[in-house]
Amino acid sequence: MKKFSLLLMFSLLLFTSCKKDSVDATTTQTLQSSINDMASSLTTIKQIKFNEALYILKTFGVEAEGDVNELKALGQLINGKKVPEILAMADEVAQKNGIEWASTAPPSLGEMNIFGDEKAKESDPNDVRASSLSILTRLGGDEGNGPTSIQIVPRLVDNAGNPIAFTGAALETTLEVFSNGVKLSTAKNLMQDNNFKGFSVKFSSLLASKIFDNKIDVTVSVKTTAKTFKMSKIGLDVNPSALKVPEAPKTDSTMVIQDPAAIDPNNPVPPTTTDPTATTPAQPKQPTADPKATVNKFLSNVSSQNLKAAFDASSNPSWGSYESFSNPTSGFGAIKNVSVKNVTTNASTANSSSVSATYDVTDKNGRTTSLKATFGLKNVNGEWKISSYKINP
Repeated sequence: MKKFSLLLMFSLLLFTSCKKDSVDATTTQTLQSSINDMASSLTTIKQIKFNEALYILKTFGVEAEGDVNELKALGQLINGKKVPEILAMADEVAQKNGIEWASTAPPSLGEMNIFGDEKAKESDPNDVRASSLSILTRLGGDEGNGPTSIQIVPRLVDNAGNPIAFTGAALETTLEVFSNGVKLSTAKNLMQDNNFKGFSVKFSSLLASKIFDNKIDVTVSVKTTAKTFKMSKIGLDVNPSALKVPEAPKTDSTMVIQDPAAIDPNNPVPPTTTDPTATTPAQPKQPTADPKATVNKFLSNVSSQNLKAAFDASSNPSWGSYESFSNPTSGFGAIKNVSVKNVTTNASTANSSSVSATYDVTDKNGRTTSLKATFGLKNVNGEWKISSYKINP
């Protein structure tokens, strides 16, 4: 019996000594096992804060797309790190991203499990029941030379458009900024309640050469347990004088430019010759069709519910995937008929164009709305593609 007791104690000691106190990211399995070992030695409150810290690092501390890739990137980031180091890293990432979270504060993000699924629990603060997403915008920083930033504030709202009241959530919120269909920046934050401050986009962070017609488009997505809500604002004005303009290259004032006529006859420089075999770069293929023909065709395809053809005529990230574009509730799939009144080309260059259209839209409930819209188009391999869309007042 004494032998058995000693053997049992030895086994328990061996089991305890095998527990890891730092992250082992060799595989996903070892990553999860080592994190579980580290968490098991913490108090309940510390375990919650440790899981929150891992979530902060996975969501905001790594650059990767998709849960699997984010998990791999997180493993590389924290491999070999111990609990205090991970908490300190999460503090730094939260502060850098303007997230109201600290490792020394009480638990605030609910139940965080970077390995778990997204199914709603009996008490899930992220299971926020909303009807849709709205976006508020306001310019800021005007000190006499025009605004220097724009505040983007998303709100989850009910059927009547009123903000939903909730607290204690950790809803992953993403902002994407575009101009003429080109993505300029992406930012993430956590929406913890209906007082979320949103995102501040400084115009000085936007390159002037990438801004088309002094306007930007923004798309915000908010991820709840049951659904990801998405909303875009098209054609937001920016202050061109506040945009980022690269400095001109500096010329070395000490450099001596040699006069071509003053060549040393004892050491002549051979004349520059042009290689007859050299070829000039091929110019981009120019569209032959009128850009308004693309808009007419797009509206015709929407009217006949040939939504795949309509989607293929666009290159507009603000419309998202084909599934989002053709959504029968919030996308072009809700349209029954389009009656075009007028389509006009406003301005056109070799690579971009602006087209105005006036038309009536009838939805599947029989309601008809008159719209005036501006379509931005860009040259894609010799074809006009719709790259932006703005409904005018």
